[in-house]
Amino acid sequence: MLQSVIFDLDGLLIDSEIVAYRIYCDILRPYGYDFSLAHYAEKYSGRPVLRNMTDVIAEYGLPISVKEGLRLASEIDGEYIQRGIPLKKGALELLTFLKERGCLISLATSSLEERALTILGQNRVVEYFDTFTYAPEVTNGKPAPDIFLKALSKTGIAAEDTLIMEDSEAGVQAAVAAHIPVVCVPDMVRPSNETLQKTVGVFDSLLQVKEWIEKE
Repeated sequence: MLQSVIFDLDGLLIDSEIVAYRIYCDILRPYGYDFSLAHYAEKYSGRPVLRNMTDVIAEYGLPISVKEGLRLASEIDGEYIQRGIPLKKGALELLTFLKERGCLISLATSSLEERALTILGQNRVVEYFDTFTYAPEVTNGKPAPDIFLKALSKTGIAAEDTLIMEDSEAGVQAAVAAHIPVVCVPDMVRPSNETLQKTVGVFDSLLQVKEWIEKE
């Protein structure tokens, strides 16, 4: 019986992948580089920020350190957050449905606490969440299972009564490694068929997830 749902944030609850792409465009533009959406989707989408920044600097030979790149990316991200990053289609409806059903709702994100709470607060959905787990709380990022195991430990609910919601290849792999059922709502990049076969469902939107849970 479903008692607990653990949500990823970026690309799943909020429409932030396109923002991440624009951040790298903004960083590369002063150096005269074009950065296509197709290239971002193929190589960088859904990966940890540190890994992406390291690879972008190496690929384009940028004259900045990874630390400087991360600081710059954080500043630009803050500017986009101030403008507002919207929820994905069906997010509010699904959160409301789960809360009314009595499910415990958790957030497990590779983002930092201040950023996550700011975005959720802008969209007026912070109060839907019962527990929060952030990147600094674990040693290994996705596809390691650490963040989901940490989130699960805060709920006191068994893995078989829990459902993880993810959008990315690494996120689904992390959920599978944690032995927690997972559904996938792909964002910019669709995970491989091999990875999707390990989910309990693949959907085009969070509204479809809501309809699926209602029928279960």
